[in-house]
Amino acid sequence: MAIDLHCHTKISDGSLGIEELLSIAKRRGLAALSVTDHDSTAGATRAVILGKRMGVRVIHGVEFSAVDEQRGNKAHLLCYQCDHPDRLEGLCRRIGESRRAAALESIRKVMRYYPITPDLVVKCATGSTNIYKQHIMHALMDAGYADSIFCELYEKLFGENGCAKVAKTYPDVREVLTAIHEAGGVAVLAHPHHYHNEALLEELIELGLDGVEVWHHTHTPEQTEQLLTLTKERGLVATGGSDFHGMYARAVRPLGSTPVPDEQANALITYKEKKARAMRAGKEG
Repeated sequence: MAIDLHCHTKISDGSLGIEELLSIAKRRGLAALSVTDHDSTAGATRAVILGKRMGVRVIHGVEFSAVDEQRGNKAHLLCYQCDHPDRLEGLCRRIGESRRAAALESIRKVMRYYPITPDLVVKCATGSTNIYKQHIMHALMDAGYADSIFCELYEKLFGENGCAKVAKTYPDVREVLTAIHEAGGVAVLAHPHHYHNEALLEELIELGLDGVEVWHHTHTPEQTEQLLTLTKERGLVATGGSDFHGMYARAVRPLGSTPVPDEQANALITYKEKKARAMRAGKEG
């Protein structure tokens, strides 16, 4: 069997609804699944409830967009097993407002070149808590200007020097780490090599980071092995997943397509309990 601890739904920038995702997970025979939509706890909370009804083991999760201000790199933190999701709503709202403002500006820029309408983009974003670049590209596909999401037109609009690219303001990753812990969550640095977060990883471990996303499609086998060794040496939880987005992914990545050991689901679920026991033992000692 397999597990997948990194999945996105229509709540953020995935193409499948929560029930559709869980149905595929059940047919796929996944031992455990975590819905980790960007900057929103809504999908995870609903997925846990539906998972119980459908007989699918779901671990509560969310993926936060952040920045390493000291180094100027992006950084994503995964939050699992949060005790108080409501305490993260303010952070989610702040990130969401920045993303929405940037998306609306991007739509205005795209409309200078292509005759799509805001309503068409909003239609493509139905069910999401925000508007993502994939939704704008979906609208351009519907209008006949593109034949896929991540095509030449995507690079023209949203690539490094894209004419419709608009910067978003994200909180510093250290602030997000503190917020996750204050909400009773397990903080995991997502795909550290993807955003060149190697130096940041060491710093966050010293600040109390709980785990690292070891298994991810952007990691080489050597990087995966190095990260796994690091988690064992530093007592961190190791997670991983397909980073599933459905048809909104850059490449074909079905649910459960990134091999992750089954036991990592139990390691994640029991992590907080083991950590609490260790802290109590330290105080008694």
